[in-house]
Amino acid sequence: RRAKIDDSTEYYGYVRSLEAVDTADIVLLVIDADIGVTNQDQRVAERVDVAGTAIVVVINKTDIVDAEQRTLVRKQIKEMLGFLSYAPSVFLSAMTGKQVQKVWPLIEAARDAYRQRVPTADLNKVLRLAQSEHPPPPSGRYRPRVLYATQGAAEPPPFTLFAPHRLAPTYLRYLERKIRESFELGATPVKLHVRLRTR
Repeated sequence: RRAKIDDSTEYYGYVRSLEAVDTADIVLLVIDADIGVTNQDQRVAERVDVAGTAIVVVINKTDIVDAEQRTLVRKQIKEMLGFLSYAPSVFLSAMTGKQVQKVWPLIEAARDAYRQRVPTADLNKVLRLAQSEHPPPPSGRYRPRVLYATQGAAEPPPFTLFAPHRLAPTYLRYLERKIRESFELGATPVKLHVRLRTR
């Protein structure tokens, strides 16, 4: 909370949370429903995205807010945390226990997606289909394309795309969405790296 950030204990807790993100496999980003998404929430979420950590957004204290406030929080999540649009979210009340049982299945799904290995043949099949349905936009006199792709590791799953020319950021987001949907990668970030090469 902005009003409390100068307090040494609050600040220390904030710094510790940032450090914990770098070593975690899965992060539960807890947002107070009565306050909404704060600048600190946004900064922690940005750190999660950069770290490549799987994430589940938990909106707590729903027992003390009305429908209008819940709608406002959903809007804030969409606007301030839009870069985490792939992350599942759950509204709950830790005090009353309402909806708390939904958290663990989301954690398990995030863990599975975070550790998933995608077969190279399946990955390239998805990318060929994606490119045939929606070819990359031309760049000058060239039409970029992905020649081949492979998953380099897991935890989280990064993918290397081999292409003769650079791909537009908007097209990379399209390919990321196709990979995410095809292999149900859900709560884990998907990082695409383009390596330029000729056939």
